[in-house]
Amino acid sequence: MSASKASPSEAPSAPASDYPFALSIVVPVYNGADSVPALVEALSALDVPGGLEIVLVNDCSPDNSLEVCRRLAKEASIPLTVVNLARNFGEHNAVMAGLGHARGAYIITMDDDLQNPPEEVVRLWRYAHDNHYDVVYTYYAQKQHAAWRNLGSRFTNWCADILIDKPKGLYLSSFRCMSGFAARAILDHAGPFPYVDGLLMQVTQNIGRLQVTHLPRAAGRSNYTLRRLVRLFLSMFLNFSVMPLRLSTMAGIGMASLGLLGFLIVLFEALAGETPQGWASLMAVTLLLAGVQLIMLGVLGEYLGRLFLTVNRKPQFVVRDVTRSAAAEKPGEAA
Repeated sequence: MSASKASPSEAPSAPASDYPFALSIVVPVYNGADSVPALVEALSALDVPGGLEIVLVNDCSPDNSLEVCRRLAKEASIPLTVVNLARNFGEHNAVMAGLGHARGAYIITMDDDLQNPPEEVVRLWRYAHDNHYDVVYTYYAQKQHAAWRNLGSRFTNWCADILIDKPKGLYLSSFRCMSGFAARAILDHAGPFPYVDGLLMQVTQNIGRLQVTHLPRAAGRSNYTLRRLVRLFLSMFLNFSVMPLRLSTMAGIGMASLGLLGFLIVLFEALAGETPQGWASLMAVTLLLAGVQLIMLGVLGEYLGRLFLTVNRKPQFVVRDVTRSAAAEKPGEAA
């Protein structure tokens, strides 16, 4: 086991023929001290021809997840790497950090909560490998999430159909498999607001889907609060499409058209000698127009703010240290 300094620019970019493992499994860890040991134990027992490695990314978890992950690296019989981030950056940033340290020809990303059965990993990998897909997303016959979160997922997927050119009917799941080619391609993105699915859609349309089982959460509760979900939605909504700006333009044209129509009505009433409608209607129109203008300014402000942070090189993630198991130090022998 060893520790070393790393940064986003140090991500490996080996050619396809030099991948030391057939499969890498990237797991962002946050409040996962109770579930990660069982997950690693189950993944370690998988039979993957060509070898597999596990990459655990501690997203500055407030519990003792880091100590648990380091202990697992010390005891691991398979290649296991622990990437420790300097602060909490969010799931997609943590996934990008994990992809940068993954060395497999295919890479599966999954959560640490055991809602995705580890035995589905090999089936997902084989499906992607045998059908030569760049990316395979999983979907579920029944999701074991709260109703409000399922509703939010459906809304987000509907928006993704429009905003990021997602194939119709494709469910964007965090349990996904991507080829080393696709992973290395999206690692070229260095912006501070990554959205992994949006990046993958920009790289390839060679995408498959596979139905898998979804289990109830083994321990604790979901780390996704409403605030985190809104932040993730904004990353998709603003970072990978100019559609919001076009919608603002269309709203402005619509409001201007309604204003012109209202002006013609008032002008007709004045010429006909009738008294135009008074204060109430005027205030209603004023508040409506002011609200639309403020929404447009807010959208523009979000774009400019994100551009400002990107230009000023806000980091996508910062790696404090990396811990590797003995088998991870010698991937050629482990494979």
